[in-house]
Amino acid sequence: MISANEKPETEKAQGEPLAQPKTVMISVFIMGREYKVPFGLTIMKAMEYAGYRFVRGAGCRAGFCGACSTVFRMKDDYKLQTALACQTTVQEGMFLTQIPFMPANKATYDIEDLSPDVNPILHLYPEIARCVSCNMCTRSCPQDLEVMDYIQAALRGDIEETARLSFDCIQCGLCTVRPGNDVQEAGHRRHRLAYPQRASAPTKPTYYEVN
Repeated sequence: MISANEKPETEKAQGEPLAQPKTVMISVFIMGREYKVPFGLTIMKAMEYAGYRFVRGAGCRAGFCGACSTVFRMKDDYKLQTALACQTTVQEGMFLTQIPFMPANKATYDIEDLSPDVNPILHLYPEIARCVSCNMCTRSCPQDLEVMDYIQAALRGDIEETARLSFDCIQCGLCTVRPGNDVQEAGHRRHRLAYPQRASAPTKPTYYEVN
């Protein structure tokens, strides 16, 4: 029971400022330079917070367009990791950079003139036969696709299986960064042949620093 001279707890709280949660700042390195950014931001938002402006290289910001391919390394770890900048949150000691463009060759062809087997694929992109099944392409895929499996399906001439396995490819190009043996863009080139209507992927752009 509350006396006449005593205010309820709800009234006491009125007009008093609420305590704001403290922002946790972490250190990241962008293009070799250290910045303090709030914990919990995506790589893309952290770079913008640090003063970088994405003129190009940012599209849907939802993990579907594949425009924001990025490479990063954690402190004291030699291993390079790949991700989409709009989907990966920053961590303490991250070394960040952005991939502005994937310099891939793009064959010109009429899909109506191609036969549904392996020969046209090898003719248009002969370098894909150099795949050694290291599976690094699969480990790099932000969509968790079995990239190596559909590469092998394409080599067998199984276009239907290639199309099924590569259906969710966003053509970010990250599968081409990791493999050796000159297997350039083997993964999503085969996807282009399986889905020619998606072949006109946007150019991977860059960003500029705002002073």
